[in-house]
Amino acid sequence: MDSSVANVLGKTDDQLANMMPKGVDKAVWATLLALLWLYGFQLEARDEWQLVAMKAASWIQAQKVGCVPQCVQAGNALLGCQVQQETLGL
Repeated sequence: MDSSVANVLGKTDDQLANMMPKGVDKAVWATLLALLWLYGFQLEARDEWQLVAMKAASWIQAQKVGCVPQCVQAGNALLGCQVQQETLGL
């Protein structure tokens, strides 16, 4: 995973890697974290990112990830937010 993702989220690469559920693709994990961050911390700018978030959610669904609930839970714990899976469109 690119270090720029960790920088934007205010975390280290190790923190992101340690919280990533086993068997999850790094691109899926990074995309899910970005969605959680947007909904958790950038809601006031939703008009600016809503379409991109919808595309990201569709992409995650197309990846057939079997552990989305665990990823959402781990991402929320990592970022310190409480975004529901349904809010993300997953």
